[in-house]
Amino acid sequence: MENSKIIIGYLIYLPIVIALTIYVSKMLFKNGRLFMIDIFKGKEDIAIATNKLFEIGFYLINIGWAMLILKISYYSINGMSYQTLIEILSKKIGGFSIYLGVMLFINLFFFFRGRRISRQSLKIQTEV
Repeated sequence: MENSKIIIGYLIYLPIVIALTIYVSKMLFKNGRLFMIDIFKGKEDIAIATNKLFEIGFYLINIGWAMLILKISYYSINGMSYQTLIEILSKKIGGFSIYLGVMLFINLFFFFRGRRISRQSLKIQTEV
């Protein structure tokens, strides 16, 4: 009985974390496209290609992490209750959501940093 609850937990956990990853990625890289075009000084083809590569990397890292922390371990003489399963899932999904938020802000940091460096180099070029 306990194993079937763990499998139910996996069937709930996986679609949620994959959907969260897809949603965050789509929002980040849809809006990050504009940063990339600015960073690459209007060279839209290279900006879009680079943005797409970053998006793929984002998927690989985050879905990989979600799989790495997938295991649900629970040992009790009485077995696992549905309440315990929900509490375990809330910790796992909540922790993954916090992790995704951190990854989002790290990516935003790199977008802003790249934009700043791009503008500084453009400013230096126009002064020369």
